Amino acid sequence: MKPIRWPLFLIKLFNYEYWTWWAFYLPMLPYWAWLALKTRSLAFFTAANPCMDWGGFFGESKSDILRQIPAEFLPKTLFFAGTETVETVETALRGAALPYPIVVKPDVGERGTKVEKVTNAAELGAQIRAIGGPFIVQEFVREPLEFGILYSRLPGETRGRVTSVTRKGFLTVTGDGRSTVEALMEKSTRARFQLDSMRQRLGAGMNEVLSAGESRLLEPIGNHCRGTMFLDDNHLISRELNAVFDRIAAPIEGFHFGRFDLKVRSVEDLLAGRTIRILELNGASSEPGHIYDPRHSLREAYRDLARHWAILAEICVRQKARGVQPVPLRTLARVTWQHFRA
Repeated sequence: MKPIRWPLFLIKLFNYEYWTWWAFYLPMLPYWAWLALKTRSLAFFTAANPCMDWGGFFGESKSDILRQIPAEFLPKTLFFAGTETVETVETALRGAALPYPIVVKPDVGERGTKVEKVTNAAELGAQIRAIGGPFIVQEFVREPLEFGILYSRLPGETRGRVTSVTRKGFLTVTGDGRSTVEALMEKSTRARFQLDSMRQRLGAGMNEVLSAGESRLLEPIGNHCRGTMFLDDNHLISRELNAVFDRIAAPIEGFHFGRFDLKVRSVEDLLAGRTIRILELNGASSEPGHIYDPRHSLREAYRDLARHWAILAEICVRQKARGVQPVPLRTLARVTWQHFRA
């Protein structure tokens, strides 16, 4: 009996990176259907951000979005078409005074896919080949804290509000003076899922024994599927924080809902709007990352997710009154098809 040959796009759509996503969102479909009926659009969320492709729901260009953010809040960032050689990219890096290490990521991507810290020319070449298309190079920001800040502003209003603050706890192990890095990872439920990727990345370094109390950062990319823990820091929401993101978002014409992924030196600097470096801005598909805090229940997660979807629906209603229409569902379906079949 011949094996079934599934279409490539179905394999991508339902691979291990997405199946938990589908399972989590399935119970929310009735509420989404209610909001679609209320807004008279199955793709109501795409009206939130006319400044982004498809409202920032899917397949948007990161470089187009980053260019709209005030430069004072951006790390050094270069954009490439994907046809450049390593030598060409390195020449551009030198011209921008941008030394290794750097972060190289696809211009269109999601959930941390193909985002890597690169430390030399060989790694740069491998990463360019892995992406196989337009990409972004950013300085590796060394500020110690990383947050996901979800912000929304209703159309016609000058002030918005922060509705979710997520602090990222990077994948780290702490030595006991006896165990190897690999043994320490095996003792951690979260780290255990990253063993294969760490073996490829660290090689013989997995056999290193860390001193008692010594912490070792294993994964510098702050993404859930790469071992990062998302922690609820909503207690930081305040008038000061709202004012900071009003100032950041105001120049982005047509932006009303999204999550700023950023690094900053301290909580005090975050509240004062200092040392903030925005790595990405995600649009209508942005999740309130605090719902993934292990201290939260599933019921609390659905409650907060529903609250944010309701904000998106209200934005859509106001946008339609101003003449901004959601993207037709057939267009969104075509974009999704083209992405996953590529």
